[in-house]
Amino acid sequence: MAFRNLISSDRGAVRSITINRPDKLNALNRETINELQIAFDQARHDDSVRAVVLAGAGEKAFVAGADIAELSAITPIQAQTFSRAGQRMMRTIELLGKPVIARIQGFALGGGLEIAMSCHLRVGSERARLGLPEISLGLLPGFGGTQRLLRLAGRPAALELCLLGQPVDAVRAHQLGLLNRVAAVDALDDEVNALADQLAASAPHALAGILDAILVGGECPFAEAMDFESKAFALTCTTEDMREGTRAFLERRKPAFTGK
Repeated sequence: MAFRNLISSDRGAVRSITINRPDKLNALNRETINELQIAFDQARHDDSVRAVVLAGAGEKAFVAGADIAELSAITPIQAQTFSRAGQRMMRTIELLGKPVIARIQGFALGGGLEIAMSCHLRVGSERARLGLPEISLGLLPGFGGTQRLLRLAGRPAALELCLLGQPVDAVRAHQLGLLNRVAAVDALDDEVNALADQLAASAPHALAGILDAILVGGECPFAEAMDFESKAFALTCTTEDMREGTRAFLERRKPAFTGK
């Protein structure tokens, strides 16, 4: 389908989804959230897609937050609906079963940091600035930001970023685990593309099993999580890709995974 606020394109097995509202610093309004839900549902069901890159248009921002003009006129009932739609979309990203990389070239604030935290890997340029400034609007994060930040960076950092609302730079974000890698501004695309290509060349069933074991199993009691991992491991042993991977290792060549 044609999107008003997104650009979707494929480079081999890598799908790029770009939030295209540069005049609004790619702020998330209801229409954009709905389009992102559709775009990621499409990526989930397209077997030719093995990895996804989520980006924001322009050089200033990945996503600068929610659309304040829309938010300022929202009713409490509409606010809850908006929050749940954003949470549902970001949970779709988190549980996509395919690795998603956030390409962060500038500001990732509020909803921008929340959607970045729902991605599996985050690569930021040296100019990236990340934060949850909702407190300055008399609000708190509503798309899962308090909970994902707590799990990624721990309670002290979550309390500091949410209570004070001040963004951190790329170096501090990397120290907190909010960024997996920091790249020079002119090397950001090379870094993101190299990661995406590596993931797209990996065995899809193994990738999905790893994501499930960490994201779903990680929320379970330890004994249950260990059983979850064991079953996921056994399931990968039913795939042709597992046979190809072990055979390629023994034959000292690169494997060619087909997703079967």
